[in-house]
Amino acid sequence: MSDPRKRVGAHSYENNEPASWDRWSGPDAPVAASLARDMSRLKKVETNSWKKPRQTRIFAVANQKGGVGKTTSVVNIAAAMASNGLKVLVVDADPQGNASTALGFGYSLNGRSLYEAMRGDLPFSEVVYQNQSLPSLFVVPSTIDLAAVDLELNNDPDRLTRLSRILDEYLEREVNEGERFDYVFIDCPPSMSLLPINALVAADEVMIPVQAEYYALEGLSQLNRTIETARSSANPDLSITTILITMVSQRTNLSADVAHEVREYFAGQVLDTEIPRSIRVAEAPSYGETVITYAPRSSAAIAYLSAAQEITERAE
Repeated sequence: MSDPRKRVGAHSYENNEPASWDRWSGPDAPVAASLARDMSRLKKVETNSWKKPRQTRIFAVANQKGGVGKTTSVVNIAAAMASNGLKVLVVDADPQGNASTALGFGYSLNGRSLYEAMRGDLPFSEVVYQNQSLPSLFVVPSTIDLAAVDLELNNDPDRLTRLSRILDEYLEREVNEGERFDYVFIDCPPSMSLLPINALVAADEVMIPVQAEYYALEGLSQLNRTIETARSSANPDLSITTILITMVSQRTNLSADVAHEVREYFAGQVLDTEIPRSIRVAEAPSYGETVITYAPRSSAAIAYLSAAQEITERAE
């Protein structure tokens, strides 16, 4: 069977030919408006500097409603930052391991994943991998074994703070060695369990991807309860700082209506950039890549670059 990437024109991505610009085809992208928006975003991304935060910013990326582009947003925002000079760590705290796969670590990890670090079998530093496409992007991958953590840590006194402890120890060591991370993104599972609470306790900020669909705000009350559990147990200063609207369709009024509703509900926390639907986003993980490296001139890649830059501009 031939390589499907070649059928869509892998060579054209490198040369920025039309096949790499996903707005040229498909029912969801009016060409002129889409191209104008993308060129404006791209000019800003390439002109403005990427601000480094004064200290490491740690995000838990969460939404207990599945299918909203949570993992996709984690890996692509991380890749966007890493491709522009920032040092970024992605911690895959979802046993499905989709972030791991998208960043090139979907293969056998030989017992070196977040699961082993959470259990205390290995130091955190031994489960950190460097992404091959983007040298300043690092990954702590997960496997389905991570799902057992709930039962295995249930009676431990530090069951809610285990990830926070081992992550903080690792980050402090990196600072002492002159290798400070700028951003950490923890991909939370869409469930009520120890894993998302551990992620929220370990984080300083919460990012919530929200899909531009009718039931966009569904599940947020459940997420708020989980956030309150994290605040009351060990992390009182945790705050929701970033809302990212995803899977926007330019052809429907519904997307615009939902975006308006989300912006009213989360006044001041919603990024200006909205992420469009794109076939390139769906294709990229099958090659162990993000859309940032797979189709860098696609609408989705440019949108994620713009969103990532917005986040850096909000750094203190």
